[in-house]
Amino acid sequence: MAAMKNFLFTSESVNEGHPDKLCDQVSDAVLDACLAQDPHSKVACETASKTGMVMCFGEITTTAKVNYEEVIREAIKSIGFDAEEKGLDYKTCRVLVELHAQSPEIAAGVHEGRTSDDLGAGDQGIMFGYATNESEDLMPLTHSLSTKLGHRLTVVRKEGICPWVRPDGKTQVTVEYERDGGALKPKRVHTIVISTQHDDEVSNEKIRSDLMTHVIKEVIPSQYLDDDTIYHLNPSGRFVIGGPEGDAGLTGRKIIIDTYGGWGAHGGGAFSGKDPTKVDRSAAYAARWVAKSMVAAGLAERLLVQVSYGIGIAEPISVFVDSYGTGTKPDDELLAIVKKNFDLRPGVLIKELDLLKPIFKKTSAYGHFGRDGFTWETVKKLEL
Repeated sequence: MAAMKNFLFTSESVNEGHPDKLCDQVSDAVLDACLAQDPHSKVACETASKTGMVMCFGEITTTAKVNYEEVIREAIKSIGFDAEEKGLDYKTCRVLVELHAQSPEIAAGVHEGRTSDDLGAGDQGIMFGYATNESEDLMPLTHSLSTKLGHRLTVVRKEGICPWVRPDGKTQVTVEYERDGGALKPKRVHTIVISTQHDDEVSNEKIRSDLMTHVIKEVIPSQYLDDDTIYHLNPSGRFVIGGPEGDAGLTGRKIIIDTYGGWGAHGGGAFSGKDPTKVDRSAAYAARWVAKSMVAAGLAERLLVQVSYGIGIAEPISVFVDSYGTGTKPDDELLAIVKKNFDLRPGVLIKELDLLKPIFKKTSAYGHFGRDGFTWETVKKLEL
């Protein structure tokens, strides 16, 4: 059966005040606090939240002396949850901490008695990286636009451009694509959906007008919008109750938003709250580095990379590439280029991508990929 020549594809994003994203940020704030004092901290921190409560739990082995409650409250404050009517108040919410030491069996099998280069993978698993030349950041356009809309909602809130905006919110963008073999070309934005938490006093008319003027037109390139573009702006009518009061939150429930918006593939492992010995995180970053470097070098118009690991084993179990038929060379030759240019052992990745620094909280909202300032987004010059 022939593939559709033109088709619609949709990606979504959520704001930093979404209860799941709040939990991701808290988990990564705890990780950063540990790494800031002890770069070799072993951290697996989960967070859950509901009305008036945030709980951190998991395994941490570190020499760092961290006031976890203080770190958690500061992370909540930085998002903008400073009053109960917004869904959470960092000053008065209950903070529960259940963090204990890492299993000695894992430590013995992964890092104890090993050189840094031969560090074993912290667990088994499969990780994916993806890149496409359909946008300047080499990310899928649907994902890029939905993420930027969400980030813009935060900008207009914190800068007072739209002071009625509250921290919670969601965005969604549908793009019409044209298929040419395995290559994809975005033609137009078909539909935009924005649901943003707001003050009780603001009218629906004001919400929709401001979203169009200060959010959509500031983010979506005009060439993608036309008279047929559909807008659903706060389609439920009212969205005053948000954050953990509106819904429970958990770390790691927004993994597709964290990666490629449904494009490519995802191994299933979450990122936030995990130190870089956990290949769920570090190898996913490396796979993006590989895919982006290959596409940037003109070797393919879009590329998927998979790596897999076994716990305690340094070398990847497997490495796979798929250029969707857009490669300038056959996929087996592209794979040979990957293996020649990238050492995918976890210890080497940690060193080359400089992952022992407290950089992770800023990854935990608005995507881990396609943004400036991260080492895995810096294209590597390849030896072909």
